[in-house]
Amino acid sequence: MRWDGLLQHGSSAPGAVEDGSGQGAGAAAGTPEALLPAALGGATVRTFATPGFAGMTFYEIQAKSILNRVPDASQVPFRWTVNPYRGCSHACVYCFARNTHTWLDLDAGLDFDRRVVVKVNAADLLRRELAAPRWGREAIAMGTNVDCYQRAEGRYALMPRIIAALRDFANPFSILTKGTLILRDLPLLREAATVTDVRLSLSVGFTDEALWRSVEPGTPSPARRLDAVRRLSDAGFPVSVLMAPVLPGLTDDPEQLDRTVAAIAAAGAVSVTPLSLHLRPGAREWYLDWLGREHPRLLPRYRELYRRGAYLPADHQREVTARVRLAARRHGLDPADRATARGLTAHRPGGAPAGVPDRAPVTEQLSLL
Repeated sequence: MRWDGLLQHGSSAPGAVEDGSGQGAGAAAGTPEALLPAALGGATVRTFATPGFAGMTFYEIQAKSILNRVPDASQVPFRWTVNPYRGCSHACVYCFARNTHTWLDLDAGLDFDRRVVVKVNAADLLRRELAAPRWGREAIAMGTNVDCYQRAEGRYALMPRIIAALRDFANPFSILTKGTLILRDLPLLREAATVTDVRLSLSVGFTDEALWRSVEPGTPSPARRLDAVRRLSDAGFPVSVLMAPVLPGLTDDPEQLDRTVAAIAAAGAVSVTPLSLHLRPGAREWYLDWLGREHPRLLPRYRELYRRGAYLPADHQREVTARVRLAARRHGLDPADRATARGLTAHRPGGAPAGVPDRAPVTEQLSLL
């Protein structure tokens, strides 16, 4: 199965359940804690009695490897990724990665939002793999599957040790995130940037706070993310913004696009890349279910727009891109710049821009969180 090789061994007895205090908590039959997926048979299952983790279950695993090679057939401009988590408490209803949870015998809906796999040995594995003689110090992308600065990172703190490993091996890397927790690691990021290329990008698709609460309920607000752009920029990083997703009928009219681009420019971003919503299996069903509850009038339009697949028709994509380009020029950003047209990540002075495109009918699409 596709999850073969994920586990090396469990960090405690198979299926052990703990409450975060270090003491076994036990699990009632039928609870998520008790229903340990077969794919995670060696995991330690943990819950935490804090409001921020209410209803969530964490599966702590010892992974076999942490450097993931991108398939050769992929069109992305990098070959390696690091993903310390599977599943994401950001709970973005459109997240393209939802279907990957089904590989673990979990569902692409609430399980993806509430049942998170934590690769607790990620940093140690990374050091070992970076030290291997065959490793060629290729660029590593993070945040291309699920967000490495999701809420769980506040508890597990995997990223500081991961960044430290990349710094110590002078290995170039990029981070895409919706998480303002990245600011915690600013000193480490600055240290790493003295020895290698460090590329940072925030994802901000719109600034409507009512819509944010509905469609991205587990993320920091757009205003907080834009503040993170400003603080990272003030620290010397040229930060790019992935304006994603642009939601048909909800955030794609010219006035809304202009307001979002204006806010991104005011935050000090060096570039903005628009990305129209794409709906892959798993995400498609979950998003359309949300749309039917929250905006049922739009369902017929969406069924027509996405009747041929995961992507918007080419003319719709071009229209969104053109509107954002006009707005960007009005506000001092130029998405025709190669860094914007190709990439979701900023680069420090002297570094080459890079991106995370994904197959699409018109322009290179970028992976969402």
